[in-house]
Amino acid sequence: MNDSRHTHDSSSDIFQIRDLTMSYGDYTVMRDLNFSIKKGEIFVIMGGSGCGKSTLLRHMIGLIHPYKGEILFKGKNFSDAPDETKTEMLRHFGVMYQSGALWSSMTLSENVSLPLMEFTNVSQSEAEDIAELKLALVGLRGFGSFYPSEISGGMCKRAGLARAIALDPEVLFFDEPSAGLDPISSYRLDELILQMRDSLGATVVVVTHELASIFKIADRAIFLDTSTKTQGAIGNPKDLLNSDNASVRIFLNRGVDPRDNSSDEKATQ
Repeated sequence: MNDSRHTHDSSSDIFQIRDLTMSYGDYTVMRDLNFSIKKGEIFVIMGGSGCGKSTLLRHMIGLIHPYKGEILFKGKNFSDAPDETKTEMLRHFGVMYQSGALWSSMTLSENVSLPLMEFTNVSQSEAEDIAELKLALVGLRGFGSFYPSEISGGMCKRAGLARAIALDPEVLFFDEPSAGLDPISSYRLDELILQMRDSLGATVVVVTHELASIFKIADRAIFLDTSTKTQGAIGNPKDLLNSDNASVRIFLNRGVDPRDNSSDEKATQ
């Protein structure tokens, strides 16, 4: 095993999450989350349904304020930053939501142009040129004049990705990118995520429970454990297959605990 994975140099961190507790009113979703995300890595937030994966992502992009704890982006407190500072920080984020979240009344080109019109001073025609370029990057060259209703679900997700990379963000967030996709489209999207990390040099944060995707794309992953309401383990998914935490082992081994001898006995009966 590569020991360098376990030595920690905070100067390479782009995000630091410290003592984060997420709550809805009196209901605690997750507590005492402590982890960091390194520049340029693909970091996966994983766990079963309802564990708070998407809620954690929403905290990280500023849609929800922490009940307790803090989120640091490039060493600065993002969660408590003044509005002007937070807006400047958000300029460095690109987000692809689960459905693609495209405006149905706009063409793909108009959808991708939105962040450019909102955050930059480029002209309408320049924005359209950049939008066409971003659409080509995700394999949608020539589809700029199409409306979301005229293309497949997988293409909508790719168009959502084109919009997420419109501003060449430092950090790309994906919320359940493979949800609703067939295995081939899901595989292509994983390939695209790896390609975006390499071509843009971006840090990528992915919320997913799809094991094939987790093993294919993740440099490191954090497991949110619903039984303890805190993080169960963090590391490379292949290293976590035999984690000391039973919930992590069972999740990554598709419901089977490799340390449970009784499951071997049942298999041979």
